[in-house]
Amino acid sequence: MANGIQIVWDDTVLPFQLEASDVRGRIVRVNSVLDDVLKQHDYPPLVQELITEIVVLTALIGQTIKLRWKLSLQVQAKGSIKMIAADYFAPQECGEPARIRSYASFDRKAYETNTPKFGFDNTGYFAVLIDQGEGTTPYQGITPLSGGSLRACAETYFYQSEQLKTKFLLSFGEVQDLKPALKWRAGGIMLQYLPQENPKQNECNESGVCEAKINLLEQKRVDDWNRANLLLGTVTDIELVNPSIALNELLYQLFAEEQLCIFDPQAIRFGCTCSEERVRNSLSIYSQNEIAKMITADNRVTADCQFCGAHYELDPLSLGFEAVTGKE
Repeated sequence: MANGIQIVWDDTVLPFQLEASDVRGRIVRVNSVLDDVLKQHDYPPLVQELITEIVVLTALIGQTIKLRWKLSLQVQAKGSIKMIAADYFAPQECGEPARIRSYASFDRKAYETNTPKFGFDNTGYFAVLIDQGEGTTPYQGITPLSGGSLRACAETYFYQSEQLKTKFLLSFGEVQDLKPALKWRAGGIMLQYLPQENPKQNECNESGVCEAKINLLEQKRVDDWNRANLLLGTVTDIELVNPSIALNELLYQLFAEEQLCIFDPQAIRFGCTCSEERVRNSLSIYSQNEIAKMITADNRVTADCQFCGAHYELDPLSLGFEAVTGKE
């Protein structure tokens, strides 16, 4: 793309619905958010790919939920990758961006000797956690790792836990930016089959007629879902990440004859909620003996945020540790 042309659809989620098909969707393009996530850590290429995939999925799923605070996607495994996590924080005010953060825990030595394609041994799980904030009980849904990708895990979760047919199409990779450097770009589309209640039996004059109508309606819904997926399959990887193609234009290109309704876009940015207060709260569960083991040679207790890399140094006295004796 030529210099001077503004990229207007990066780091944006665009909701849409196919009105005649009971299908809703989201399309997203991510750029700067990935740079801000990945620069916090020295991840090997495969881990970068998995981080990119979970960030795109989190952006798509987070925007579908009536969220007051936080959506989290997590993968726990026993392979060379131990954990991958991403959080989506809902905007607190109208017009504000949503915030996303992500990190991975992995065995670097294992990657130096053996790099499996997926990085998991399929003995772990994929989890969706929704926390609506103070005064609410967090929700957690879990599904086994399956399908060889995080995208497949997310589709399995929605089908098994929410009884919703869901399809994700993702594209990501390193591309040449305007500056002489490679940067990660990603794009994705999510389609979801909206739930539909069957007509009540007593609303029909004849039970046979009612059953026939139900069967016709259900067959239409199946046909509509299959058609939407066929249309989705015509989009290319380049189109999903190309900054010169506006997201709304891409949707009209894909679903031109599907009674497409596009809603307001949602900006996304990198953001972390760590703070000294949160660090103090997390350390409050430890005993004085445990705090003593954390004290450094210069009589400080230190903590680092796994998401943003922020470094905190605290006085042990401020943590309720009364007798500071130092390390032996």
